[in-house]
Amino acid sequence: MSYQEILSVIAGSFAVCILCQWIAWWMKLPAIIFLLAAGIFAGPVSGLFNPETLLGDLFTPFVSLSVAIILFEGSLTLRFRDIMGLQKVVRNMLSFGLAVTWLISAAAAHFALDVSWEIAFLFGAITVVTGPTVIAPLLRTVRPVAKVANILRWEGIVIDSVGASLAVVVYEFIISGGGREAWGHTFAAFAGIIGVGGASGAVGGYLFGLMLRNHLIPEFLQNVATLGLVFICFVTANSFQPESGLVAVTVLGVWLANMKDIDLEAILEFKESLSVLLISLLFLMLAARLDFTAFSAIGWEALFVFVAVQFVARPVNVILSSIGSQLSWPERHLLAWIAPRGIVAAAIASLFAIRLEAAGFDDVGYLVPLTFVVIIGTVSLQSVTSRPIARWLGVALPEPRGFLIVGANLVAREIGKVLQDNGFPVQLVDPDRQKVMKARGEGLKSFSGHPVSVYFDRHMNFSGTGKMLGLAPNESENTAAVMHYRLEFGKNNVYALDTGKNKGRKDNNSMTQRRGQILFGTEVSYKELASCLESQGQIRTTGLSDRFSYDEYLALHQDNAIVLFFIDTRDRIRIVTHHNKIKPEPGWKVIALIRNKADRTDGSSA
Repeated sequence: MSYQEILSVIAGSFAVCILCQWIAWWMKLPAIIFLLAAGIFAGPVSGLFNPETLLGDLFTPFVSLSVAIILFEGSLTLRFRDIMGLQKVVRNMLSFGLAVTWLISAAAAHFALDVSWEIAFLFGAITVVTGPTVIAPLLRTVRPVAKVANILRWEGIVIDSVGASLAVVVYEFIISGGGREAWGHTFAAFAGIIGVGGASGAVGGYLFGLMLRNHLIPEFLQNVATLGLVFICFVTANSFQPESGLVAVTVLGVWLANMKDIDLEAILEFKESLSVLLISLLFLMLAARLDFTAFSAIGWEALFVFVAVQFVARPVNVILSSIGSQLSWPERHLLAWIAPRGIVAAAIASLFAIRLEAAGFDDVGYLVPLTFVVIIGTVSLQSVTSRPIARWLGVALPEPRGFLIVGANLVAREIGKVLQDNGFPVQLVDPDRQKVMKARGEGLKSFSGHPVSVYFDRHMNFSGTGKMLGLAPNESENTAAVMHYRLEFGKNNVYALDTGKNKGRKDNNSMTQRRGQILFGTEVSYKELASCLESQGQIRTTGLSDRFSYDEYLALHQDNAIVLFFIDTRDRIRIVTHHNKIKPEPGWKVIALIRNKADRTDGSSA
């Protein structure tokens, strides 16, 4: 390839990855569907893209390091305190439940395609993994009850590294040649992988954590230093014990995630962008390497393997893992249905296939196409059917009552508290960690980070959340949140507070799309609300009745009340906006900011 052709392929690959991610976000589907389609078209269909020709000898190291970064990403979000109460089911699914899935998948591959037991067991080990990159988009669409959502999320994060380690052990058994000596070699390799990988990750995580805690690394170097640490741990572990690098980066991430008094927010923000890029490029490249002749070679028997994985292995896993738990049968049924395979399965299959081909194994050609059949089949089927099945089982959440609030400032906290006090769950998000800690101290569920980010989308639980309130003082932050979440919650369920810059500006459809519905009207700005609250104003909830109508309420307060919300007799919230004409009735509640703290003659509650 000429220099210009190489540049064109690289630029085109980036453009296609961004386009696929954007389409997936717009359609609320896993990006893997569109990345696989694009890779298959660019590679085996049109022949426009051959990653091995482009990268040459760098292709395998690129895949290895990319998988290491992706596993580090998942483990860096794994905090032990978040799994309290769910640990039994998750532990079972990651131990003997995983073993059941592995053995059933391996047996299906062996008997359906007549591949050797060695390759069948490797296939089974590879396809036990799911991963947050495919689970998170499904959960946002399905909106299952909290127990199901939490179990699936934690399984997806942890099983990547567990499944990868299992695949490494099976791989070591295969290359050692089988037999008694192979068993000894495998156990020795397993011990070496766990020992060297665990030690490398723990030592690296502890030392790096100390440096972060004592501010020995300046902020502008923390992101690249973390990336360098991942590479160093991965390569160092592999140099002492082959294939232990994946365990090392996983332990490294878990150690940092659970180490006290260190701030990882900036690292997480950088990591999410890098992970999106690597995941997109990996899927595109791995799909482009697919050989249609290999698919035709495995034939329709591959569908039998897919059926065994989807309809036998997963249900048996969940049934055994949930024995003695408090999960209802409908919740277990939904858990048994959702287990899409993702990027780690594709990457590990391609990586080991390359190595086994070089070692002279004949039937390894089945490994990659069969893995992709399971990936495409599980993602496509479950993306389309999971929401209807959840509704049919009665484990999909009803009309969501919760609020995502952008901002953790004084206005956001006070509004969040009054909504929470009236039975509407809230989640606050703000990049200012100090404000977030203050919100948590006031009893509000809060998240430190940027509201428009892949990390936030992937790791926040939106179950039960149906509306977004943009309460940040920065108009650009509110606008970005409105544009991002209008496809998540619907354009009629995203609201943004006027920051004061748009007073008197004529509203139009374009502005409404960008700014969402204007909270509390165009005459109420963030500055005004903040000023009232700082001057001892209070947000109060007042009940209306036949004896105390809304007109009397307004007459009592005159111009002293800024009406924010209404709650009707069916406990539904009505949000005051710039064009929403609401006529409250007896039995409703009024939520308003009262400027004068001394004005409490209506019997309202603060």
